[in-house]
Amino acid sequence: MSEEVKEISFDELGLTKPLEKMTAKELRALIIEKLPMITGASGMEKDALVSSIKDVFGIVDEEQVSPYKKQIAEIKKQIRAMRVEKAAIEDRTQRNRLRRKINKLKKRTRQLARAV
Repeated sequence: MSEEVKEISFDELGLTKPLEKMTAKELRALIIEKLPMITGASGMEKDALVSSIKDVFGIVDEEQVSPYKKQIAEIKKQIRAMRVEKAAIEDRTQRNRLRRKINKLKKRTRQLARAV
């Protein structure tokens, strides 16, 4: 009784989301079902599971630096300055306006961070 280990490509795995976004439980199930060449998956942590899958397919991790990093840093600097300004203001309506501006800027930084 010899088991044949058939070659499978990364695209044939049918992933619906990136490996880093999958839970450890999902990764273990994937390995057990479709990647029998990886052994000891039930005892591995998530990082080890992801790296072993990437090793099998020869995927090299490269650190991504956001092209918007300077812009995000500038917006955060504005937010810090606005918070100091907001603390000094006693008028409620002006404080609320500043609070809303700060919230809009925070949303903008999150959008830029996700845009990578």
